[in-house]
Amino acid sequence: MRSPSDREAWIRIRHEDEIPPDAPNHYNFGFRAAMGRLQATHPPIGRAFSALFRQIMFEPGSLRRQEREMVAAVTAAAQDCYD
Repeated sequence: MRSPSDREAWIRIRHEDEIPPDAPNHYNFGFRAAMGRLQATHPPIGRAFSALFRQIMFEPGSLRRQEREMVAAVTAAAQDCYD
């Protein structure tokens, strides 16, 4: 039997057609990635996370933008997050 800590968390993520046009979208892939759709599902949290993301990724700092992207990619891969 699985313990409560073994359960996978899930939430219904909005489809692209359900997202308001003014919702933040930091990358233009020609579609909205799952993280952007998740943020749009919870607008107050999404706006706060979006502001934090913009500061971390785009504001001046000790790492170059490419290095920040690499850290984000490695972190996502380590958590089996590929979307």
